[in-house]
Amino acid sequence: QVQLVESGGGLVQAGESLRLSCAASVFAFNLYTMKWYRQAPGKQRDLVAAISGGGATNYADSVKGRFTISRDNAKRAAYLQMSILKPEDTAVYYCNADQVGSLRSYWGQGTQVTVSS
Repeated sequence: QVQLVESGGGLVQAGESLRLSCAASVFAFNLYTMKWYRQAPGKQRDLVAAISGGGATNYADSVKGRFTISRDNAKRAAYLQMSILKPEDTAVYYCNADQVGSLRSYWGQGTQVTVSS
């Protein structure tokens, strides 16, 4: 059973930083593309950032230059460093793991990030 556990959310003021972590209990972690999504109240869940097993990354335009996704394959963990946070970044952030070459996709339970102005 694959489990993803997020941590690191919280309440911060605009301009501050947070680092989210995602711990994965999965075999062959390097074969999974790791992604962070977020969902604000009343809105759809949107992709924020993704990182391949080899370290290739991509970002939503709204977070480019402010957020950095990374991973540690030895620790089976993915991270999202969020800087210069804005109130519009307020959302529940979800970790997602997609197994390359299959339809297997796993989700964490989400962690709340609230940015006050």
